[in-house]
Amino acid sequence: MSILQSLVKKEMLHIFRDRRTVTITLVMPLVLLLLFGFAISTEVNDVRVVAVVERHTDGSRAIIERLRANPYITFQGLTAPGDVDYLLRSGQTDAALFLREEGGRQSAQIMVDAANTTVAQASTAYLRSIIAGPGTVSPVLTNTLYNPQLNSAYNFVPGIMGMIFILICAIMTSVSIVSEKETGTMDLLLVSPVRPRAVILGKLIPYFLLSCVILAVMLTIAYTVLGLPVSSSIADVILLSLVYIVLSLSVGLLVSAIASTRLTALIVSAVVFMLPVIMLSGMIFPIDNMPEVLQWLSCVIPARWYTAAMRKLMIQELGLEYVVEELVILLSMTGVILLVALKKFNTRK
Repeated sequence: MSILQSLVKKEMLHIFRDRRTVTITLVMPLVLLLLFGFAISTEVNDVRVVAVVERHTDGSRAIIERLRANPYITFQGLTAPGDVDYLLRSGQTDAALFLREEGGRQSAQIMVDAANTTVAQASTAYLRSIIAGPGTVSPVLTNTLYNPQLNSAYNFVPGIMGMIFILICAIMTSVSIVSEKETGTMDLLLVSPVRPRAVILGKLIPYFLLSCVILAVMLTIAYTVLGLPVSSSIADVILLSLVYIVLSLSVGLLVSAIASTRLTALIVSAVVFMLPVIMLSGMIFPIDNMPEVLQWLSCVIPARWYTAAMRKLMIQELGLEYVVEELVILLSMTGVILLVALKKFNTRK
C-alpha cells in the first residue's frame, strides 16, 4: 500500500469513527434541501380579499365569481367602503377591490396592505390578472418559460446546493486539518519523509468522496421528490458540481492554513462564508437588483457562479457550452485558492 493510500485510509477511518459528525454531514444537506424546497416558499397563497361594489353589473359579478374561484385567493365577501380601512389596519384582510361603473365601463381600484411587501406584490398581481379576465378588457397572454408552475423549489435548489457544498466541505476540511495541527500530528507529518502534497491529498480525497455521496443524494431528491426536470444535461450538472466541490475543499484547506484553532476554523467557515453565500450568491436576492458595489463584491463569491450555472443546466436544461464563462471562473478560482493553500502548507524545510 502506497503512502497516499495509507493516508486516505487513515482519514477515512477518522471520519467514520465519529458517527455523529458523519450523520450530521449527511442529514443536514437533506434537511436544508427539503426545507427550502417545501417549507420555505416564495409563493403566496390564501390572499384574503374583500370587495366593495357600488353597483352590481354583469362585469362586477364576473369579477366576483373569478375571485371566488381563484385558488390563491380567499374571498371574504362584500363590505362597506368605510370598513376597508379598519379591516386592513387590523390585519383581518390583505387587500380590497373597489368596483364601480364609470361611463358605462367597469373600473377597478386595488387597495393592499403593504406592511408585508411580498404579500402586497402578489395580491396586486393576482387581482390585476382577475380584473383583466374575459368580459372586462382584452385578455393578456403570458408564456412562462422553464418553470410554468412558478415553483419556488426550482429557484432554491441550485442555490442551496451551492451553499451546502461551500459550507460542508469548508467546515469538514478546515476543522479536520486544524485539529491535527492542534494535537501536533500535522507537524509530525510535515517533517516526515512524506511530501506535504501527499499529506494534503490524503486529507482531501476522503472528503471529496463523501461530498460525491452528498451530491448523489441531493440530485436524487431534487429530481424525484422536488420534481426538477430531468434532461440530458445531468452529466454536465455532475461535472460542474465536481469542480465546485474541489473548489470548496480548497477553500477549507486555505482556512485551515490560516486558522490556528478548531473554533477559529469553524467560525471562519460557518459564519464568514454563510452570510455572503446567502446574500450575494443570487440564491434568494437577484444580483442585478443590488447596488453596483455589491454586484462587484459578489463576483468573488464562488457560489454566485455555481448557482447561475446550475440554473441554466438544471432549470433551463441547457448544455455545458452555455456555462463556459461560469466554468472557467470556477476553475480559475480553484487553481488560485489551491496554489495559495498548498504554498501555505509547504513549510517543510
